[in-house]
Amino acid sequence: MEENRIPNTERPEEDIGELIKVRREKLRELQEAGKDPFREVRFEKTAMSRAIRENYPSYDGKTVSLAGRLVSKRVMGKASFAHLLDGEGQIQLYFKRDVLGDEAYADFKKYDIGDIIGVTGDVFTTHMGEITVNVSSVKLLSKSLLPLPEKFHGLTNTDLRYRQRYVDLIVNPDVKSTFVKRSQVLKEIRNYLDEKGYLEVETPVLHNIAGGAAARPFVTHHNTLDIDMYLRIALELYLKRLIVGGFEKVYEIGRVFRNEGMDQRHNPEFTLLELYEAYTDIHGMMDLAEGLFRHVANKICGTGKITFDGVELDLDKPFERISMVEAVRKYAGVDFDKIETVEDARKIAKEHHIEFEERHKKGDILNLFFETYCEDKLVQPTFLTGHPVEISPLAKKDPDHPGYTQRFELFILGREYANAFSELNDPIDQRSRFEAQMELKKQGDEEANDIDEDYITAMEYGMPPTGGIGIGIDRLVMLVTGETTIRDVLLFPTMKPIKK
Repeated sequence: MEENRIPNTERPEEDIGELIKVRREKLRELQEAGKDPFREVRFEKTAMSRAIRENYPSYDGKTVSLAGRLVSKRVMGKASFAHLLDGEGQIQLYFKRDVLGDEAYADFKKYDIGDIIGVTGDVFTTHMGEITVNVSSVKLLSKSLLPLPEKFHGLTNTDLRYRQRYVDLIVNPDVKSTFVKRSQVLKEIRNYLDEKGYLEVETPVLHNIAGGAAARPFVTHHNTLDIDMYLRIALELYLKRLIVGGFEKVYEIGRVFRNEGMDQRHNPEFTLLELYEAYTDIHGMMDLAEGLFRHVANKICGTGKITFDGVELDLDKPFERISMVEAVRKYAGVDFDKIETVEDARKIAKEHHIEFEERHKKGDILNLFFETYCEDKLVQPTFLTGHPVEISPLAKKDPDHPGYTQRFELFILGREYANAFSELNDPIDQRSRFEAQMELKKQGDEEANDIDEDYITAMEYGMPPTGGIGIGIDRLVMLVTGETTIRDVLLFPTMKPIKK
């Protein structure tokens, strides 16, 4: 018996080189025989592997046509078994020389693991109980010129998996299921928002200024206009222009770009959901965020009670709520309600060994305390409220506490999943905050916002009270799939090129 398995890419380089040489020689022979697989343009499929497996009684004895990748082959003289991988899974194939004919069977024996084939045959069950297609005709649709990783070990080199996601998807079935779930997450988000009357829109990716978030942008140049432009760091400012224009509920799901560090939770480009609703505030956004997370978890996982990295989370329970001042008081033992001046804040920061910069004010130092002492304590879904004005240039001030804003962040497992405001709609206040940001930029803050004059002009026409929220889609996908690194939920994460 000849057994042909997916070759192991761990073998010496000269062995792989020989395998490639043999495959190219097979292609040359096929082309010379008038059987060039790359000339094939169409194959009519009538079934998929999963449908056959899940509905076997209705397929038993019926003739089907399938197409996919050859992922195993066992040649046993006059009969052979193989497995075909299509877009929904694998199914066993049975090839018999007496059925196929001498020439077709001889051609099949020369096929390599990884080749794309189309087959037609009758569905049956073997003595071992495996659902199988008894192949009556087979056609080579595309030739694989590079060997795939050995199927029993898969593609285990993490760096190579991300660089060659196409191979990763072939040999690691769980990877594909993660990205199917990602697509389902996006579908359920749209379903949830569409049913609530939100309109999905598209706004520019290239911006004249970097605004809408505190982040370092990517800079490019438009040759025709001869101006520098920025890949957007947020979706916010254009969406709020639409609120001014009369749309009362809008959302966008799109890529944003931030020229910053990379780690398990950060990639230079990522997917963001932002939505804005007129005549509501952060409390309306809290209700929406809680409902959206609960809806997605139940649809994707079948329950709001999920486990992530060994921690049990309950998204079905009402989310907790705590202000930043309360959190710092609870976990750091410092009461910022009793700290009146910047000097007092700096003194208490030094006592707690918290490093700050000269430009930092009381609110900045409060945020540093939160990041140091509190962030990792917010494990169950928690809305953090009461952010200082200094770190919230686009949020309305809290009328009862002028140094703070009507803003919240949603934390789960100590990580931020959403950021929301009662949106600032006072153009005079907005200009002063932009000017404060520009002053920070002069002092070296590369993440400070520029002044968006056109956005201020829009606000001067009158912007209704508005609630807005941004949700990181990649982190939400990680949460419901159990993946602990963002690269495992991005089909093609950003990678440093390999120097050749």
